[in-house]
This record gives sequence, structure tokens and C-alpha cells, in this order.
Amino acid sequence: MPPVDEAGQPLDLLLEVSRDRSLTLGAQVEDGLRRAIREGALRPGVRVPSTRDLSRQLGVSRRIAIDAYAQLAAEGYLVLRQGARPRVAETAAVAAVAEPVAAVAAPGLRFDFRPSQPDVSTFPRTAWLRSMREAIREATDADLGYGDPRGVEVLRATLADYLGRVRGVVADPANVMITCGFAQAQDIVLRLLAARGARRVGLEDPGDPAQREVAERAGLEPVSIPVDEWGVSVEALARADVDAVVLTPAHQHPTGVVLSGERRTALRAWLRERGAIALEDDYDAEYRYDRAAIGALQGIEPEHVVYAGSASKTLAPALRIGWLVVPADLVEAIGRHKLLTDRGTPRLEQLAFADFVARGELDRHLRRMRGRYRARRDAIVASLAEELPEATVRGIAAGLHATVELPEGYDERAIVEEARRRRIDFDVMAEHRTHAPPGPPTLLLGFAQVNEAAVRAGVREIAAIVRGA
Repeated sequence: MPPVDEAGQPLDLLLEVSRDRSLTLGAQVEDGLRRAIREGALRPGVRVPSTRDLSRQLGVSRRIAIDAYAQLAAEGYLVLRQGARPRVAETAAVAAVAEPVAAVAAPGLRFDFRPSQPDVSTFPRTAWLRSMREAIREATDADLGYGDPRGVEVLRATLADYLGRVRGVVADPANVMITCGFAQAQDIVLRLLAARGARRVGLEDPGDPAQREVAERAGLEPVSIPVDEWGVSVEALARADVDAVVLTPAHQHPTGVVLSGERRTALRAWLRERGAIALEDDYDAEYRYDRAAIGALQGIEPEHVVYAGSASKTLAPALRIGWLVVPADLVEAIGRHKLLTDRGTPRLEQLAFADFVARGELDRHLRRMRGRYRARRDAIVASLAEELPEATVRGIAAGLHATVELPEGYDERAIVEEARRRRIDFDVMAEHRTHAPPGPPTLLLGFAQVNEAAVRAGVREIAAIVRGA
């Protein structure tokens, strides 16, 4: 007998399950409903049968239906309210991009070439939900309290092993701190250094313009340190009379260069001689496409380098999970600063992330995304060679954006303004320079959110804009 809705009208649901399939009955119900929502057969706002009616229709236990609906509600596909028939969520169209062929541009944009933006549509929702369920199921009463502000012990131990394996970081769990992303990590470290008497901090130029404000808010004077084809200038750093430096040695942002071996050696000597601290922002080193990524700077100088990373570029910024590996003499002070800041990063998410990493899900996701991002970068490079052959792609084959240098004479700002007028977004190098002398006009084209099919059309329009400028 077909299920009946609130108005007394039958509600049929085209869904089949079979006990002969390898998937469990619950998984078949989830997959069938999820697919129907993704493909548009069940549109946002549409009613679906109650769990009692669905179990009767499919000939399965009601517990199977309840669990399947709970899972789909957690994923954002269904809305469950007591006393009301379940409905497809109004935001289900957004949830439906869990495993797309390609990323979707931000609202209002035709082509989204913004750098440093990961493809969040590929977030491994099913694997993450499994880890979240495991975290909630296994969490002790103590885990639900404030706990150690430095982070839950199991995640710190898991990250110590992971970072040592993939980044060459020298990490003891006692030296690992969990933060709410890199932004908080940087703020805590710089405030601590200022409290300990530091006055000036070196910042890469070109670099992230927001870092100047972070340094100033921490009570430090930001000092621009030039970057060239071999990375940050250690000679300029030594002349600048700074007490600390923030840098991106594995893949400099935004130029895309790697800190050379010679400069690593020189930087190590300067840190020891000066007694200074380097904050290493290892923001996207997992994405190297032509060879293995260079190891972390912290691995050769753990007593003078604070290593920082996050899940923002590898998974999604929304997780707000970051980490620090700090020298032993800073552990207690940074833990105190974290305590006073927010009493700790959300603990259930930490437990879930520990499970996610320990089960190898992060490794699997990164392998999958390296292949996708490499294909998109290759498409950018090939399209530029065809549509804008006078342009040169600088930097290493890594990260989430291509650094595209144009011949002298082009106006960066005019190019980017016209592009944004046409609803095409990307950065230009001028937006990242503070005191660095003007260099060749350079576009920063992110490729994580533009699939290979859209790259050619996007680059063709950018080429027309460049020539018009």
C-alpha cells in the first residue's frame, strides 16, 4: 500500500532495494535517495515518505529507514522535523555537489580563477561523516569537557606521525598544538613573540597583504623582505634587524618559487645567530605535481622554526582545523595563549579528524586531488600557450594557482578590473606587493575551482582582456 501524506494523498517513491546486492539495505536506501536528489528527480522542498511508510513500502525494518534518513539529514539532503513529513532540504542542490566532475564557480562569477581556493565540492563527505560518527560514538565524558587547550592527545599524536611521514617534520605529540586554522596560529605565535620582547617581524614581499595587519595587531612592526626567484632574501633579512620572520619556503605565496638549498642553509645560520624564530606557513606543500615536495624547513631547524599547517587547502576552510609544531621552550607559553584565546579548538571535530587521518582518508583524498589539480593546471598552461603565447608561467608545478607573467607594458589593474566587470575573478601581483619594486605584470590564476572544460573558454576571455588592455 503506498504511503499517504498529510493531505491524504498517496506518496509513491521510486526506490528499489535487493538483498542479493553486496551493499547493505541501509546503504542502498541512502544511495538511492541521494542519487535521486543529486540528479534532480527529488527537488528541494519535495515531501518524502515517513520512515514507517518507507519501511513498509520497501519491506525493510523501520530502523533501516530511520538510520538512512538520519544519515541523509546529516549530509544536508533531508530536513527532519518532529510531527512533520520529511522533506528534501532547500539547500540540497548545494549538497548535491559532493562528488561532481568539476567545481562550480562562486555565485555571480562566470569563471572563478581566484588563487588559494580549494575545490570544496570534492570534500569527502561520506568519509568525514563516518569519522564524525565514530568520534561521537567513542568520545568519553572527559572528551566532552574543555580538556587540554593544546588539543586532544590522539590528534596531536596522529599529526606528529603524519607530518613526520609526509613533510619531514620533527614532531613529538607534546609539541603539537591544534588551532582554528592558520590565521589563529599566526596570531597566537606573533602575540607571544611580542610579549617576549620581539619588536619587528619580517614578511615576504610580495606576500599575503593581510599578514601586515596581523603583525600590527600583535604589537609588532612588519618589515618587508624581498622575494626573488630563489625565495626570500636572507641577506635582506639579516639587514632588516628583525626578531622573527613569516615565510612560505616550500611554495612561496604568491610567486610560486621554492626557497633554494643555499638560502635554507643561510636562513638556518641566521636563525641560530640571531636567536630568532621563523613561522613556516606550509599552506599547500601537499600539492606538488612534477616531483616529490621539498621537506619542511622545520625538519632541519626544529628549535628555531614554528611549523604551521591546516586542513583549509587540503580539505575545506570550513573545518577551521590547523596545527602548530613548536620548539620545546615555547610549548607552555603557546598553550597558555591558546587557553586565553578560546579554551581550545572544537574537540569532536578534532577526534573526527584524528580518525580521518588515521584511517588513511586524508592520504586517499590528496592522491585523488593531486590528479584533478594537475589536470587543471596542465589545461591552464596549454590554454595559455595557445591563447596568450606571449605569457610565461613562472614558479614550480605545485599548489592551487599558476603565476602568469606578461610582457612589460600591460596594466595589471586595468586587466583585473575589466575581468571582474565581466564576472571573471583572479588576482594580480600588484595586490600582493607592499614595498617591493614593480615587476613584470603578473596574473595569479587559480585552477582548483575551474574544470578542464571551462579553462579554455576562461583563458580565451582573459587573453582578449589582456590584449585590449
